[in-house]
Amino acid sequence: MTQSETLAPEANLSLLEQERMVEAVLFASAGPMTLREIAGRLPDGCDVPVALESLRARYEGRGVQLSRTGENWAFRTAADLAFLMKESSTESRGLSRAATETLAIIAYHQPVTRTEIEEIRGVAVSRGTLDHLIELDWVRVGRRRQTPGRPVTFVVTETFLDHFGLESARDLPGLAELRAAGLLESRPPGEAAALMALRDDDDDVPLDEPAAEDLFEDE
Repeated sequence: MTQSETLAPEANLSLLEQERMVEAVLFASAGPMTLREIAGRLPDGCDVPVALESLRARYEGRGVQLSRTGENWAFRTAADLAFLMKESSTESRGLSRAATETLAIIAYHQPVTRTEIEEIRGVAVSRGTLDHLIELDWVRVGRRRQTPGRPVTFVVTETFLDHFGLESARDLPGLAELRAAGLLESRPPGEAAALMALRDDDDDVPLDEPAAEDLFEDE
């Protein structure tokens, strides 16, 4: 069988051949691709989901791994080798406490309205905080609630999941993991809102006072 016959759309391609084509498409792509986008590049009859999972297993434990974020697939540097990329990374200012908490509330409680965010934090949400998180493409507007006023909800984006190496929001760490990593102070057992109730008087604004526009930590 010639190479042209092997790659013909009507031919029955082996799993290895399908893996190679998926691999080539993903490496050549400027960004993550959905299953539908990958399938659109391959000959008819390819089983893209099977080829992707097989390819992901083949790259397991290597320096570059095939990762899935939501509906998107892309090759990424292995998490334990991220330190090798530090010199080429851009240093940026961290989000303020208020912006970080707002993002965390959305991630753990999505879909969530602005009023619900304020109720969880106990302080007003700055108008600029949500706008900035949306500009970062970490948060987007979700569906409106079917309640009086039909308020909009907020959810995290696939860009957010990709940034933190999460396949879906279900992969977010639990309270025990955050405490073990030193990212969350100890709280009494059963305090469901512990993660979202962190307070910083210099950064928060009581609900009856104007909201500040602070987004970043002071340098």
